[in-house]
Amino acid sequence: MSTTLRQRASSPAAKGVAEKAQVAREVEEKELAEGQKFIVPNFTVKQLLDAIPAHCFHRSAIRSSLYIVQDFAALGVCAYLALNMDSFLSRFNLSPAVLTVTKVALWTLYTFVTGLFGTGIWIIGHECGHQGFSSSKTINNTVGWVLHSFVLVPYHAWRISHGRHHAATGHLTRDEVFVPKTRKMRGLPEVQEEGEVQGINISARRQLELREAIEESPLATLFNAVLQQLFGFPSYLIRNAAGQKHYPKGTNHFNPNAIIFKPQHFWQIIASNIGIALNFATLAYWSYKRSFGEMFVMYFIPYLWVNNWLVFITYLQHTDPMLPHYSAEKWTFARGALATIDRNFMGFVGPYILHGICETHVAHHVSSKIPHYNAWEATDALKQLLGPHYMCSNESMFASFWRSFRECIFIEDGEDIVFYKNYAGVAKYAAVEESGNVSDSGVDMTDSK
Repeated sequence: MSTTLRQRASSPAAKGVAEKAQVAREVEEKELAEGQKFIVPNFTVKQLLDAIPAHCFHRSAIRSSLYIVQDFAALGVCAYLALNMDSFLSRFNLSPAVLTVTKVALWTLYTFVTGLFGTGIWIIGHECGHQGFSSSKTINNTVGWVLHSFVLVPYHAWRISHGRHHAATGHLTRDEVFVPKTRKMRGLPEVQEEGEVQGINISARRQLELREAIEESPLATLFNAVLQQLFGFPSYLIRNAAGQKHYPKGTNHFNPNAIIFKPQHFWQIIASNIGIALNFATLAYWSYKRSFGEMFVMYFIPYLWVNNWLVFITYLQHTDPMLPHYSAEKWTFARGALATIDRNFMGFVGPYILHGICETHVAHHVSSKIPHYNAWEATDALKQLLGPHYMCSNESMFASFWRSFRECIFIEDGEDIVFYKNYAGVAKYAAVEESGNVSDSGVDMTDSK
């Protein structure tokens, strides 16, 4: 804090605020001095791809199909047990109260487990969109359309926008989703080293801290997190939530004339919409022939779980205090591909039910056509090349989610390499560039035609 501000802060209260602001700055400087510096990677795309064994790029339609059989077999077993639950429980002499509690518990377990396997179905469809299911584009798009329509995802629309995301990951103006909000977008005051803020003798940093205490209480964080998890993905599809803010109002994944699509995509978007309509018709027929309640519990609640896991996973893949975002001047495909993070999802669940989408995401961004069953070996190879540039976390994803939701609030406007800051205006990392050449090659590696 400057001498001028200390002189103005004559009251005990003002001195207390000034001292806290000074402590916050000293803590931030100490953190950076003790190794909280991010060395900007200078790998080329060729270096990254050459590090991966050639056989990792091989795609097998037969092997990939076995994972679909696995997931639908699990869903079939869950449905069979759920539909026969009453018959099974009737064998026990349970009191009405115990019977009710048992049925609620079993139905809750059913929705949770089927939501996980439904997410596995979504992940295989996502792999089809990257042309990683097989070497045949026709097979990929046919299987992907069926699988994604099953979980109410417009296949081609998602495939195209997601391909754009992979082609510009971490790019501040071209990435498609989880684009950070800037200080101005958040309506936060500028940090000033000295002087008054809006006529009040209080530091802007203190204003940010007060805003955090008022607006970002644990209860408010929980409320906002629940909204994101329940409605985040449909909101992104319908109104471009968490997407680029410079897109026109009304941008969505169901309009073939939306800015995210090209004219040649028109009929693909229509086909995606038809897939969604057919699924809605099937659900309506189910409700009519059986009951709405059965359809709601057996399909719709698991569908909400799928949405939850989808947002949860993708949010944490691209949102963390340690992950950089780049301006157009500093971004390269290789830097963007490495601006994501590998995590472990609930022990065996991530590798075996969610097909390693959390554990091998860095390799997936280096080459999205690598099938998930080969991504493990590709990840090991990349670790050897990248060393400290390989981003991973062994922290519980639930703890990471809460921490990121509390700490990843905004980025500064007009900077080339930025990290998320919290409401106190503190970023945990600062970028340090090494000398060396970088390459923008590989921008069009993802197939979004």
